[in-house]
Amino acid sequence: MTGAGLTAAMLVMTSGTATAAAHATASTAAIAEPDAAPDAEAPSAFIPADFDAPTLVETENFKLVPLGPDLVDIDFAAYMSSIEHLQQTFTRSTGWPHKDISAADAMRDMETEQARFQKRESFAYAVLTPDGSRERGSLYVRPSRVDGHDAEVRLWVTKAEYDAGFDAELYAWARGWVESDWPFEKVAYPGRAIDWESWDALVAASKAGKAGQ
Repeated sequence: MTGAGLTAAMLVMTSGTATAAAHATASTAAIAEPDAAPDAEAPSAFIPADFDAPTLVETENFKLVPLGPDLVDIDFAAYMSSIEHLQQTFTRSTGWPHKDISAADAMRDMETEQARFQKRESFAYAVLTPDGSRERGSLYVRPSRVDGHDAEVRLWVTKAEYDAGFDAELYAWARGWVESDWPFEKVAYPGRAIDWESWDALVAASKAGKAGQ
């Protein structure tokens, strides 16, 4: 995680009511990876009170920084360059990304991710080139929707980066980083360490269990 054309027009015509109009458009509320957004019932204490989530991680080939409004342009350019690739490999849905995402949609997404990070609800990172000029992909650390896991971690890279082999490199690095630098006992990597069919079944079972409580 549209009616993007209508939303964009309303933003231009009535800037004072842009926020209300945007929230009235149901599909734009789930612009970025809706299937992996934190559940409304996710625990408030996702991470310990004395743990500070990293805000800058630098390696020889890339760096991680929290997603936010300052990165809206390069983030937008990254996922819009790889719409079909991400629909097939990341969200498995045409809901995100898609060709009608507007600049307003993109900014709203960045503001949402920044707010979640600040509230310690979930942590979304841009994976940038070392000089910060281009986004190679994104990485998300979020509460697990499946009982028995502390967190779920998902990531994507652009089609060009995927073809160059960066997806495997980033995934291998992410597993080591989460294990060494985050306070989790058991982490799920949907679509990777756990195949999608198995993960979807676990999510469905977890939801059914909560509904029956």
